[in-house]
Amino acid sequence: MNTNQSSTDQSNTNPSQSRYERGLEKLREIDGKAGENVVAALADIAPDFARYLIEFPFGDIYSRPNLDLRSREIAVVAALTAMGNATPQLKVHIHAALNVGVTRTEVVETIMQMAVYAGFPAALNGLMAAKDVFAQPANA
Repeated sequence: MNTNQSSTDQSNTNPSQSRYERGLEKLREIDGKAGENVVAALADIAPDFARYLIEFPFGDIYSRPNLDLRSREIAVVAALTAMGNATPQLKVHIHAALNVGVTRTEVVETIMQMAVYAGFPAALNGLMAAKDVFAQPANA
């Protein structure tokens, strides 16, 4: 491990904020209303899971200072494409990627790259998800 930086470095976070507050702030920054809709959809079936969804991925991981949101969303689009079974989440993260400055061309190239590692069916499904997202109005 690099001695200049610990694996738990959270220097870019506000220690007075709770994980939930920090996560909700990051979720809004990345996903806007789309992210809040996902959380709201869980309220009647699994409110604790909705809280975990805010605290861990967004409050702990996305809030880390060592990778910018653009890079994080490119990685998430690649991972969800490679999984091949997470189309609804992939669409949310394609929106998020566009929201944090990833271009449509970069989204397409990221998904195409996954054909090498995850196969053509996964990349094709990812491209169809991107096509659906790109066809929606920008503020959807």
